[in-house]
Amino acid sequence: MEITKDIQYVGVNDYKIDLFEGQYKVENGMAYNSYVILDEKIAVMDTVDTNFLDEWMQNLKQILKDRTPDYLIVQHMEPDHSANISAFLETYPGAIIVSSAPAFNMMKQFFGTDYADRRLIVKEGDVLSLCTHNLQFVGAPMVHWPEVIVTYDSHDKVLFSADGFGKFGALDADEDWACEARRYYFGIVGKFGMQVQNLLKKAATLDIQIICPLHGPVLTENLGYYINLYQTWSSYGVESEGIMIAYTSVYGNTKAAVELLAEKLTAKGCPKVVVADLAREDMAECMEDAFRYGKLVLATTTYNTDVFPFMREFINELTGHNYQNRTVALIENGSWAPLAAKAMRTKLESCKDITFTEHTVSIRSALNEDSIAQIEALAEELCSQ
Repeated sequence: MEITKDIQYVGVNDYKIDLFEGQYKVENGMAYNSYVILDEKIAVMDTVDTNFLDEWMQNLKQILKDRTPDYLIVQHMEPDHSANISAFLETYPGAIIVSSAPAFNMMKQFFGTDYADRRLIVKEGDVLSLCTHNLQFVGAPMVHWPEVIVTYDSHDKVLFSADGFGKFGALDADEDWACEARRYYFGIVGKFGMQVQNLLKKAATLDIQIICPLHGPVLTENLGYYINLYQTWSSYGVESEGIMIAYTSVYGNTKAAVELLAEKLTAKGCPKVVVADLAREDMAECMEDAFRYGKLVLATTTYNTDVFPFMREFINELTGHNYQNRTVALIENGSWAPLAAKAMRTKLESCKDITFTEHTVSIRSALNEDSIAQIEALAEELCSQ
């Protein structure tokens, strides 16, 4: 794949992977991106997952022909991008590794050496000239590892964005970019919104025409759309008006309450209502919706004086990823001692700028006239805000 006249794609698609990072379902596979900049000197941008060494090397040789690379630029040390550093250096013994100081510390941890005899340590603002192409390095610590750098090619106006602007899915996956990029962002990067904001401020000073991420497609058109989404996501803003209802139910009574609430919300004209059964749906997709919409309803049973395990896991994911700036409503169910609402509220206390609704629904075993009236009041409150 030709990105520009001098920049070529040499990455690979992984169609066999089922769980990315051991937890995220990727039914449409995964792309591990790597690029080559051909100039008087040649730079290779990152490696790929260890399982694809041979394919990656073949891609490299096809592009390089009879030339050899001068530099391997390592932007991010996660093994899906760095696993083949040693193999690359064995194949190209004259090449120099270019990376940040923290990255070389990690290389020693991964490979037993920091390559002190063939390395170039770079930091914020440093420039590496290939001749026509001048590569400017921009620090991106904690987006989403501490060693990360991104690279700007001022000649072709290309930002090599590391894991930024990445998404799940192989490059030939026919799927909406935003859906899988959102799930990727909030699952993997979302905790570090402030750090992403800092990087976006730096990127705003650059004339960027193309974005080359380490996962997902190269972005060449409507860059404002992608950048604006990242602005919203990293500032924990509301992307879409709507209400997500996340629930667990043991015998169906809490589910019945959720279904009734969803019906009432829709009848009252709420623009979007999304319902998720936390015991059955992909947790990462539930997280995605919780961050996408401005209002969240949590409904669960009291379980061992706490909340049902899937709800506990969901709230732990929310708090662990800096969930904030949202309206939250609570529905609890308990046959003799309903405690779930109090437990959920306590678990969410660490979240910033959470507004709890005035109305909380408390069910004793099954819906009755009183709890139905509470659901009516909650629906009215959520739709009137």
